[in-house]
Amino acid sequence: MAIRAALSGLLLLVAAGALHAQEFRVGFVSTERLLREAPQAKAAQTKLEQEFAKREKEVQGLASQLKAASEKFEREAPTLPESQRVARQRQLVDQDRDFQRKQREFQEDVSLRRNEELQQVLEKANRVIKQVAEAEKYDLILQEAVYIHPRHDITDKVLAGLSNLK
Repeated sequence: MAIRAALSGLLLLVAAGALHAQEFRVGFVSTERLLREAPQAKAAQTKLEQEFAKREKEVQGLASQLKAASEKFEREAPTLPESQRVARQRQLVDQDRDFQRKQREFQEDVSLRRNEELQQVLEKANRVIKQVAEAEKYDLILQEAVYIHPRHDITDKVLAGLSNLK
């Protein structure tokens, strides 16, 4: 907390000093919009969907099999001998455990790959942000803010720069 207050104070001093010498220019970039609208982000999403489509179908198939087996067991359980009912319950528990494990592994793999792909998009975006900041003589570019006046938002310029990269 003390570090944040010190940094805020330092930023205000720098800003005040810069205002005396010249106009202090601040820009804002919406990272959320970049990750949603940039052509590289859209391409990454398509790539991930293609990469994981087969595994997603497998996991969905396991879910369907488990549901069908569970419904069949519920229908037949009252008429089954005790030993068969217990054996089928164990089988369902094992099948559910296997499904949960595969689903968790799938989600973890998708998340890991998504983070890798989005990191590459952010690296490109940061290069474009720096180019825009230098070309238009911005003193500070923020990527997170509680409130920002729309006139400071340069997200469209960054998206245009990213579109030109392809």
